[in-house]
Amino acid sequence: MRPGSKKTGGLTGDAALLLTLFAVPLAHAEVLTIAVASNFRVPAEQIAASFEQQTGHQVRISSASTGKLYAQINSGAPFDVLLAADSKRPRLLEEAGVGIRGTRQTYAIGGLVLWSRDPANAGADCRKSLRELGTRRLAIANPKTAPYGIAAREYLTNAGLWTSVSPRLVYGENIAQALHFVATGNASLGLIAASQLRDSRLPEATCTWRVPAELHAPIEQQAIQVDRPVSQQAAAAFLDFLQGVAAREIVTRYGYGVSE
Repeated sequence: MRPGSKKTGGLTGDAALLLTLFAVPLAHAEVLTIAVASNFRVPAEQIAASFEQQTGHQVRISSASTGKLYAQINSGAPFDVLLAADSKRPRLLEEAGVGIRGTRQTYAIGGLVLWSRDPANAGADCRKSLRELGTRRLAIANPKTAPYGIAAREYLTNAGLWTSVSPRLVYGENIAQALHFVATGNASLGLIAASQLRDSRLPEATCTWRVPAELHAPIEQQAIQVDRPVSQQAAAAFLDFLQGVAAREIVTRYGYGVSE
């Protein structure tokens, strides 16, 4: 024992002090529940893991379409943060006082891709296959609940294709289900999130085409802190972390743009 150190419950005073210092962050650690749009689930999991390691807070993730998550939050679901696939729902939560004013932020900018794994489209121009869809199916996310579905409908309308393809549409509850329909052969083509192309589990495509951003409204994905009496410190810390270098690197790695 060092001269001057006192023994406390079997520990030296210095050791007890160190334990106290290291226990401080853990004493304030919180469990954070985040509602994540289905297209962003995988990068959100990686961001959450990095955030947990850095802060000691724990993160639970629940994923669904933005429209469904928005409805759940308005019904009192215990989410601390919403990572939406649009800017509309976070703005509506902020205006209603359900989301905390001043916490709304853009964390990712999405893109739309026409994608197929149908052997009939091998080596073909995806756009031509879409124009000549015939009796085949096109999968998109449901425009009523999913921002990527809204973008898909806007593109098809602006391209003059909505009337001809709408009878052949297969609607996914969210963009993940829309991709599932194409990947499993239940649809010949799909309008999916550009970020989904980064999934290593994705089957090899027979044709792809990136939809020009000017053909649909920007897919500006925003986050907002929900006004709840618990986990407020962790929620605020997570939103700060989301704008940091580590989180933005993950966002861009998965094919999203980031705001300046």
